[in-house]
Amino acid sequence: MAITIMVVDDEPPVLGIMKSLLEPLGCAVVALSDSREAVHVVEKQKLDGVFLDAVMPHVDGFQLTEQIRHSKSNSRIPIVMLTGRDDAETMRRGFKAGISFFLGKPVTKERLEKLFFLMRGPILAEKRRYARLPFHTMVTCEWGKKSVRLESRNISVGGMLLEPIAGLEVGTEFDLEFNLPQVQDLLRVRAQVVRADAHDGIGVQFVNPSAQDRETIEQFISGAM
Repeated sequence: MAITIMVVDDEPPVLGIMKSLLEPLGCAVVALSDSREAVHVVEKQKLDGVFLDAVMPHVDGFQLTEQIRHSKSNSRIPIVMLTGRDDAETMRRGFKAGISFFLGKPVTKERLEKLFFLMRGPILAEKRRYARLPFHTMVTCEWGKKSVRLESRNISVGGMLLEPIAGLEVGTEFDLEFNLPQVQDLLRVRAQVVRADAHDGIGVQFVNPSAQDRETIEQFISGAM
């Protein structure tokens, strides 16, 4: 399974170098020279990691990092800042914004491979969180004084895909109640709508599930029960 990495740098030669180094490591690279376009990608596409330049016009690396950390589906991915500056203030600003690692320019094959090895653990953990298993069951959704029954199409550790939309809008929080096979008790989980489409239904993200509920869902997805 390919690892999707976004690289954002306003210098095309740097994008070319990064792509040539990352693709042999099994990465599908989304290379962008305009950080404004990167903001839109972050909101619409699930990524596995990001490499971004510190100094860019329009949206700099610190601002873009903050955008990623506040996104619905990419807030936990590793972010690497490419920088020619290794001073303490730059690193301090980067860590405050949410940077995971720093990689100095010019980028070398040896340093990138060493860093990518460190990133693989967090990347694979995040991919498992979003791995979706086909799962069809009726789900009770309750918000305010409203209650509807929707059908799930799949489930992940992080959420579910339900249909139809049933008037639920992006940002709405509500309670889900559903059964998992071989689990005696109903699971009741708080969720939030993160995507709504008339054709694809609604994508919901679980909101702070209990450790027990999270473990139960993980066991179901992995086939451990």
